[in-house]
Amino acid sequence: MNPYLPSWEYIPDGEPHLFDGRVYLYGSHDKFKGSGYCLLDYVCYSAPEDDLTDWRYEGVIYKRTDDPENRDGKLCLYAPDVTRGPDGRYYLYYVLDLLPVVSVAVCDTPAGKYEFLGYVHYSDGTRAGEREGDEAMFDPGVLTEGDRTYMYTGFCWSYAKDRHGAMVTVLGPDMLTVMEEPRFVLPSGQYSKGTGFEDHEYFEAPSIRKYNDIYFLIYSSVKFHELCYATSTSPVEGFKYRGVIISNTDIGIDSYKKASVPAFYGANNHGGIISLDSGDYIFYHRHTDGTNFSRQGCIEKIKIEKDGFIKQVEITSEGAEKGHFRGKGEYPAYIACNLFCDKEQTYTGDPGTFLGPDFPRITMDGVDDPHDINYVSNMVSSSTVGYKYFDIIDLTQVKVWVRGFVEGDLSFRIGIDGDKLGSVHIGKENYWAEHVINVDHVTAEAAALYFEYRGTGALQFLKFELI
Repeated sequence: MNPYLPSWEYIPDGEPHLFDGRVYLYGSHDKFKGSGYCLLDYVCYSAPEDDLTDWRYEGVIYKRTDDPENRDGKLCLYAPDVTRGPDGRYYLYYVLDLLPVVSVAVCDTPAGKYEFLGYVHYSDGTRAGEREGDEAMFDPGVLTEGDRTYMYTGFCWSYAKDRHGAMVTVLGPDMLTVMEEPRFVLPSGQYSKGTGFEDHEYFEAPSIRKYNDIYFLIYSSVKFHELCYATSTSPVEGFKYRGVIISNTDIGIDSYKKASVPAFYGANNHGGIISLDSGDYIFYHRHTDGTNFSRQGCIEKIKIEKDGFIKQVEITSEGAEKGHFRGKGEYPAYIACNLFCDKEQTYTGDPGTFLGPDFPRITMDGVDDPHDINYVSNMVSSSTVGYKYFDIIDLTQVKVWVRGFVEGDLSFRIGIDGDKLGSVHIGKENYWAEHVINVDHVTAEAAALYFEYRGTGALQFLKFELI
């Protein structure tokens, strides 16, 4: 289910790679209640290639103090990527915040302890990103073919005229030395006129893959919440805009709402695709705690067509589940894929700011307890939380566990605009309390479940059970 890792784990910017029968997940590492992005060391999770619901913690693979430029630990490890080099070893590419260069670490295994190797540099030893006229390296995405590694980088505010877009730099077999100097492959907001990328220009987060002789360059657009993609038959030129794969607000999806309406509170986005025998998937992240700085990884199933086309998919609670959820049993409230209230809001706010007191959010109580459980918090009146999808047969009761100094009703319905099927009155309760919503023998396939609170105060929602 989504998020696919434990609810207390905050790993955004997910890059999945298949190595020897397992999918390894690399990403940055946020801290709950953190003061900024990516405050923790890199860790790795892995899963069997035929079951992306069975994730195993591999431990810390690289510490921020392992980089010679950061022995005092004052800089953060931003979004990384990993590739297998021509020598069979695994190479970790990353940037430290505030530095314009790409660092590289190496390991003999996909999830072992990586050791610092060096910085990407030109043949004269100058670090790429520091030479006069260079644009800063950022968010490296890497792909190795033979003895050449293609490294994609770039960070471009839409208003910045000194940032031209995503760059590709070709590295030699030592995985550090530039063979072909940076060239621009995707335009930024200032340089997109007539390119086909208008309104979806490059912002950050390049992720590169190759399937069926087509190169897929996934990226975060200037709209922040969406992951777009471009394709080419060459890794260094000719990329054409193809569309949006996913939005962490579901903007662009009009199957259950208007396309322009957000169904979750979003912000930046970053992730990659993977194609397995079990199907095709997009990895992305959602924002919790009403802030930009506590992000959790999610997965959705996609379909990569032979011509490279990928249709935008909904955000769901299912993740990589094989089929819909059973319409019986207990489910945690934090797997919500829709979260909103009457006051429309797309973003959590600018970096460093939070959703105000008028909006619900997903959070947890403890900062230091590694096994704390997320829940839905601050459900002010009109707050609605949604879950997709369930195959329901003869549903007669929905139990809910809630708390809060409130006075109001929690109602249950199927479909975002569905009729109310039942409700329960919630009083002032400081501890998690069980309540029952009675419904009349409901049966529905692929049902989207919604709970809405109306009343005073701000309700907290822990879990529900379908009976």
